[in-house]
Amino acid sequence: MKLFSWSLRFNGFPMRRAKIDFNTIKSIDTNNYNDYIRLKKNGILNFHLKNNSFYQKLVNKENIPNWNDLPVLTKKDFQQPLENRLSNGYSKKNSYTNKTSGSSGNPFVFAKDKYCHALTWIEFIDRYSWYNINLDHSYQARFYGIPLNKIGYYKERFKDWLGHRYRFSVFDLSADEMSKNTTLFKHQKFEYINGYTSAIVQFAKYLEQENIILKDICPTLKCCIVTSEMLYDSDKILLKKQFNLPIINEYGAAEVGLIAFKNTSNEWQVNSENLLIEILDHNNKPLPYGEEGKIVITSFYNKAHPIIRYELGDIGVLDKNSTPKNPILKRLLGRTSDLISLPSGKKAAGLTFYYITKSVMDKSSNVKEFIIKQTKLDAFEVYYVSDKELTPIEINKVNDAVSNYLEPNLILNFNKVNTLKREKSGKLKQFTSLI
Repeated sequence: MKLFSWSLRFNGFPMRRAKIDFNTIKSIDTNNYNDYIRLKKNGILNFHLKNNSFYQKLVNKENIPNWNDLPVLTKKDFQQPLENRLSNGYSKKNSYTNKTSGSSGNPFVFAKDKYCHALTWIEFIDRYSWYNINLDHSYQARFYGIPLNKIGYYKERFKDWLGHRYRFSVFDLSADEMSKNTTLFKHQKFEYINGYTSAIVQFAKYLEQENIILKDICPTLKCCIVTSEMLYDSDKILLKKQFNLPIINEYGAAEVGLIAFKNTSNEWQVNSENLLIEILDHNNKPLPYGEEGKIVITSFYNKAHPIIRYELGDIGVLDKNSTPKNPILKRLLGRTSDLISLPSGKKAAGLTFYYITKSVMDKSSNVKEFIIKQTKLDAFEVYYVSDKELTPIEINKVNDAVSNYLEPNLILNFNKVNTLKREKSGKLKQFTSLI
């Protein structure tokens, strides 16, 4: 039974229309794709200039600027009542509404009109089909957070039932829980894994310790999709080894949907059907393919709420071989809100620091996972989960790596803990700046 599609249609999302339109967009010739982008940019801009008072206040209607002169919206711009930001004719009752995760520190409630949200799901359905995953039929092993209050808990469990998935805990990553997870994989016909990177990596580390290949005990599995957190090369190698499955990196955000998805050629293919992805410098000027900058997104189809040149809060690079129809995300470097500020005046993405440290600590199988917090300009606290303390030699190696890649004389304090505190969603924030 197609419970997933049925539930979306039951709630008023025009899935059939969205599928037809999506296929029409995909059929647009590469040579004509710039025309499609120009048409959709102008269309959504003009709609909100006519129908959205919130956006009208941000843009001078009397002298509509060039696209590159339009304001870049941030999460702070949206931190006012949703009613103030909705377009004429739209309300909470006739739109899809939700709240961002707040991982950037600036959560807000957003809205999408129902047609836009239907297109979002058609995009997911299309991408998952690349790996023979059918959202109506394929059984999902889901590593996500879940509300701990009764109403929220059972609501999510019901949604899991409709979505044909089983949810594993990301709050309990103990060996006993991992053993239970393994038993479930032996007895259930899961077709794919989906969830937070950090929790799935911890499951793979357990399987490595137990010398278990997941595909051997659950032969129905087709792939593993990680999302919401960074996937590092070393972790991807571990996942491929212990799962014996294609490892797919998914990049998205609740307010805009799917942004990029690893295709079967191992390229991080950007969603160009529904979204425009721009890479801008610190002055909000467009950067050419291959250069690093802020990721800014425009939703072509969201008429309920303006998502026009919206700064997501991430830093990334589009591949030099990108085209308007097939942009490729070469690298995702982390959040702009968590930059490292160093005594020399240098700045670096926080996850770069995490990656440097990880490259050394991963060589010690003793360390299971860790987070880093910057407390002063030159001081960092490293909290790690391990069976035993890091040795002085291991600590010196980490200090040497940080000194070589960033700058010398930084102070790292190492703290062994039993568990790491996760966000309410279950995500693990790997780097945080407190200055």
